[in-house]
Amino acid sequence: MSEVLIAAAVGPTTPLRALTEGELADFLSAQPAIVGRFAKAAQFKAKAGQVLVVPGAEGAADLALFGLGEAARPDGVAFRALPAKLPPGDYRLEAAPAGVAPERIALAWALGAYGFDRYRQKPAEPRPRLVVGEGAGLAEAAAIARACALARDLVNTPPNDMGPVELEQAARLVAEAHGAEIQVVVGDALLTAGYPAVHAVGRASDPSRASRMIEISWVGDASGPLIALVGKGVVFDTGGLDIKPSAGMRLMKKDMGGAAHALALGQMVMDARLPVRLSVLLPVVENAISGDAMRPGDVIASRKGLSIEIGNTDAEGRLILADALTRAEELQPDLTIDLATLTGAARVALGPQVIPFYTADDALAAEVARAGEEVGDPVWRMPLWAGYEDALDSDIADLKNDPDGWAQAGSVTAALFLQRFAPQKAKNGGAWMHLDVFAWNPRAKPGFPAGAEAQAIRALYAVLKARYA
Repeated sequence: MSEVLIAAAVGPTTPLRALTEGELADFLSAQPAIVGRFAKAAQFKAKAGQVLVVPGAEGAADLALFGLGEAARPDGVAFRALPAKLPPGDYRLEAAPAGVAPERIALAWALGAYGFDRYRQKPAEPRPRLVVGEGAGLAEAAAIARACALARDLVNTPPNDMGPVELEQAARLVAEAHGAEIQVVVGDALLTAGYPAVHAVGRASDPSRASRMIEISWVGDASGPLIALVGKGVVFDTGGLDIKPSAGMRLMKKDMGGAAHALALGQMVMDARLPVRLSVLLPVVENAISGDAMRPGDVIASRKGLSIEIGNTDAEGRLILADALTRAEELQPDLTIDLATLTGAARVALGPQVIPFYTADDALAAEVARAGEEVGDPVWRMPLWAGYEDALDSDIADLKNDPDGWAQAGSVTAALFLQRFAPQKAKNGGAWMHLDVFAWNPRAKPGFPAGAEAQAIRALYAVLKARYA
C-alpha cells in the first residue's frame, strides 16, 4: 500500500490540519470567516475522528480538518481513519501533532488505505494520498505497510486460490526478493525428512494440495543472533473428522494467518536489513476429510519424539507447530516467535482486537507489552499456568492434543502444549514466545475494513529493531 504515500505531488495538494478540541478556536480565528461558518454548520468541534473538508471557490477541497479529541495519541493510530473519510486527492499535513512522529502518521495512513478488491469487477476508487517527503523513517513506514498488506492479502484470498502451493509461491517471492534461501519438503517426503505430525494433519488433502514444510534462511549479519519465526499455515480447516459446523467453517480460510504473519514479519526484518540471522518456518497443510484422514483416538509421532494422542482432529494447528518448533530448537535460536490462529478461547478471553501472548521470559514480555502500547498494536500477556499442564496427559501416549475439560482455559492449554516442543534452552538462554492471533476484523470501521488484519507484528518488529538494530 506504499502508493498512498508519496514523496511529492505533481499537481495541487490539499492542506490537512489535525486539531485537538482545545486548539480549534484559535485555529478558526486565524482563518477566513467562511472556514468558521463551515465548521459551525457541520458541527465540527475537533472531537476524535471528526473530519471536515472545506471547499474552495471552484468546489474542490481547499482545506481538510481532522479532530483529535482532547489530545493526540502518540501511536498515530487515529490517522488510519482518514483514507476512508477524505475524498480522493493528494494531502499534505501542515504539522504533525505534538508528540506524534510523522512516520507513525504515514504508517497509519497506509494501513488505513488498505483494500482488497481482487475479485470485484468494478475496482475501488483511488484512495487519497499523503505527501510525506523523503527520509529513512518514512521509507521504513512504507515497508512496514507493504508487509502488513502482504499478510492481509494472503489471509483475504479464498482457499481455492490460497492453497499450499500458492502459499509456497508467496514465500518464494519474499525469499527471492531479499536474496534468502528457501527449502520446501512436500507430501510423503515429510515422513523421511522428520515431520510426521505435519504429514498426519494434511495427508487427507488432495495431492494437488499436498502438505509442505517451508524454511526460509536469510543472513543480515553472519555473526548476528538467530531469530526463528514460526507460523501456522492451515490453508483451510474443515475440522477434520471432528468436522466444524458451517458457521465455524465459514472463515477458516484465515487459518493460515499465522504463516502470513510470520512471513510478513520476516519481510519487515529483511527489508530493514537488521543485523541478524533469520529463519522463517512455515508448516503448511489443509485439514481435509477423506478415507486417509487422521482419526480421534489415533496416536501420531512428532519430530521431537513425543507421541501425541489425537483427541480432536480440529486441534490440528498445534500438531504442525509442534514439528516446526522442534525444527526451530535444532537451529539453536536466540529468540523464537510463533504465531497462530490457534484457539477460539483466545477470542473469548480478549476479543478480536487484543492479541494474547505467552512467554516465560519476563523481560521479553515487558518489551512486547511496551512496544504494543507505543505503536498501537494491542497485545496482552497471558500466563503459562503450570497448574493446567496435567490436563494434557494421555493414558496411552506422551500427551494429547485436546486438554481435559476441567482446565477450561483453551488458549492457555494450547500454549502449554506448544511449550513442550518449543526451544527452552537455546543458545544464550534464548526465549520463546507464542501469539494466538485472530488475523481478522469482524466489523468494519474507518481505517479498519472488515476482513483480514495484521495483528501484533508491528509490535514484534519494534522489539526486534530495538534489540538488534
